[in-house]
Amino acid sequence: MNFIQYLLVLKARRRIALFILAVTVLTTAIVSLVIPKTYVATTTLLVDVKDEQSLSSILAPARQQMGYMQTQVEIITSQKVGRKVVQELKLAESPVAKAGFEDETGGRGSIEDWLADSMLKRLKVDTAQSSTIQLIYSANDPKFAALIANAFAKAYIETTLELRVEPTRQAAMWFDEQIKTLRSNLEDAQAKLTAFQKEKGIIAAEEKFDVESLRLSELSSQFNQAQNQTYDSLTRQRQGQQVLAKGVSPEDLPEVLANGFIQGIKNDILRGDAKLKELATQLGVSHPQYQRQLTENQSLRERLEQEMKKVVSGLENSTRQNVQREGELKGAIASQRSKVMEFKQARDQIAVLTRDVETAQRAYETAMQRFTVSKIDSRASQTNVAILNPAIEPIKHARPRLLLNITLSVIVGAMLGVGAALLLEFADRRVRSSDDLVGEVDAPVLAQLTRKAVVLKSGLVSRLLGRAARLAQVDGLIR
Repeated sequence: MNFIQYLLVLKARRRIALFILAVTVLTTAIVSLVIPKTYVATTTLLVDVKDEQSLSSILAPARQQMGYMQTQVEIITSQKVGRKVVQELKLAESPVAKAGFEDETGGRGSIEDWLADSMLKRLKVDTAQSSTIQLIYSANDPKFAALIANAFAKAYIETTLELRVEPTRQAAMWFDEQIKTLRSNLEDAQAKLTAFQKEKGIIAAEEKFDVESLRLSELSSQFNQAQNQTYDSLTRQRQGQQVLAKGVSPEDLPEVLANGFIQGIKNDILRGDAKLKELATQLGVSHPQYQRQLTENQSLRERLEQEMKKVVSGLENSTRQNVQREGELKGAIASQRSKVMEFKQARDQIAVLTRDVETAQRAYETAMQRFTVSKIDSRASQTNVAILNPAIEPIKHARPRLLLNITLSVIVGAMLGVGAALLLEFADRRVRSSDDLVGEVDAPVLAQLTRKAVVLKSGLVSRLLGRAARLAQVDGLIR
């Protein structure tokens, strides 16, 4: 069927549709007026989420808050909080509650658990992805609804405090026992360190070790210098011995060249030779003055030879002294190295004992800090939850909503009426228009009868009926 056919069906069966609509609306209105009224009371709690979040967590802040708030919802809807509400309000002592418990369970189980389950079914917790929690409780009595909502808020805060305090109280007791053992370990470690230092005569281990190490370094440096000096002395001694063995004058030796006294003698000899040449030219070689100058020059050369021999013999003495000093430094280094190694072993032992003391000290201080924190937390009387808006006795009922129910009943009744009309039409199909015959009868439609006129569908028939209508007033006869 097309849309026009649907409209014709609804028009033809409008009575049944309107009847169903009226029955639906009337029934809904009667039920809404008859059923007991439900009142809703809401308590709003403010939760300090940042106080409970861990700074080393790798989760995003939004996920942290969502997980924490979901945990709080589970705590609120737990049996523990429900039983606390029952105990706080002494609901188990009510004769009405006892009678209801006997009728429903036959006295089996706990009346507190039964009452807690019943109240939790009427409790709704909404977090709305924020730091607030809304406790929504529904009841037939507005005063009772507000009372239970506030009681759940109070029980939740007390339960949160218990869950926080109880573990810290047990931890404080455990740390109190451990502190005694840790203090004893610390005292033993300190006693061992003091005894060892007294035995070795060490007070400032690092300072003394640095002094001894510096002394060993200085001796090593002096020993290296002594070795170099010994090598140089031996080299110069061998050169001097070789020069003397060949019978050559040791004038070219570095020591001779560096000797100022010898160089002074050589300069005197040069001046004497120059003067001797001058006297030979002026006075002749037989002149007494020339002979005196000649004798003086020979004396200077003899003295030069003696001084150079002294320098060569001095190399041997210097070599012996350097070798002797090298040996003394070598022995001193060995002795100092042994002393440093012995002191290093003592220092290592002191370091081990010191680490034992430090470890015991840290363990004791950490335990003491944890004990102090646990002891303070175990005496805490506040939580990170506060009542933002306590529940008040609602003035208007939340359910049933008469206007909303009637509006919905109109929509549902209209749908049911339309559905019923279409079902009846399909069960008893009738011709509502000429279009209904097109698909059922394989014949042309000649005319359509209405209350006011005849609608012609064929050209030939139209002309014939038109002529007859003018003669015999077909319209009147057709009616």
